[in-house]
Amino acid sequence: MKSLMLDFLKVTESAAMAAIPWIGSGDKIKADGAATHAMREKLNEMCMDGRIVIGEGEIDEAPMLFIGEKLGTGDFPEIDIAVDPIEGTTPTVNGQSNAITVIAAAPKGALLHAPDMYMMKLAVGPAAKGHIDIDAPLSENIKKVAGAKGKEMNELHVLIQDRPRHQRYVDEIRQMGAKVHLFKDGDVIYETATCLDHLEVDLFLGIGGAPEGVLGAVAIKGLGGEMQGKLLPRSDAEYARCIEMGLHHPEAKLTHHQLVSTDKCIFAATGITENMFLKGIQSYSDCHVTHSILIDGTERQFRLIESKHRKHEREGSRV
Repeated sequence: MKSLMLDFLKVTESAAMAAIPWIGSGDKIKADGAATHAMREKLNEMCMDGRIVIGEGEIDEAPMLFIGEKLGTGDFPEIDIAVDPIEGTTPTVNGQSNAITVIAAAPKGALLHAPDMYMMKLAVGPAAKGHIDIDAPLSENIKKVAGAKGKEMNELHVLIQDRPRHQRYVDEIRQMGAKVHLFKDGDVIYETATCLDHLEVDLFLGIGGAPEGVLGAVAIKGLGGEMQGKLLPRSDAEYARCIEMGLHHPEAKLTHHQLVSTDKCIFAATGITENMFLKGIQSYSDCHVTHSILIDGTERQFRLIESKHRKHEREGSRV
């Protein structure tokens, strides 16, 4: 896996660069299409036998790298891939913050193979690992996280996406005295934020996309935290698709090990627009500059990478 790290970084950089013409354009389909095409091209150049096991696009019928798609040269190693060519398509085309390109990879069989559907997610950083249970009442999880981190309730910070479906969680957490921070878009960014001490995020909670759940689970695995999930089929067809893909109890709790079962995992993301820990693409007269994160699960390393892409070249120098 280690030998593929920079290749996966080039994949997210390429997708971010392809999205540049569509920042602020209002055209979600063309933005997704450009990033998806760039990702597919780069992935097919890689020396691997890759397969998409979970990805974005089916729910909203956007351009996508489809589940089950084979990528790479077909040579060893066999790799599972989770992907979202643009995590935050709406903020991209509206010129707003919190848009990234993101990919995660692990050896074959190590990532959850599931449909693009909704998932309930609960995530914490290393200090609270082992102290959450998605099947337990929310109040119990809040108390255990506070205890594990040695915090008073009014010192606890919880990230939740600003959606009507989450209002009951927001109300309960605030009634307990903890602080709720709402965000509009970018599940993966905020899931990962639980593991970065300087951001002072204690818990991530909410219902969002299953692909973002697996992507976030890989990042959190690589940073020593914990995530749990639970798929939420909304129809008989989604339930049947889960069964078809080998998930015989679709609504059962998914432990972190079931989301990603190995430390030999890679997470790469490149900023399109500004977010909590990445700058957006910066454009100059002769080049574009991208900022990315690269997480190595084996070494538990978090790398921040700045790359310069000269406008007359497909790829530029990496700093």
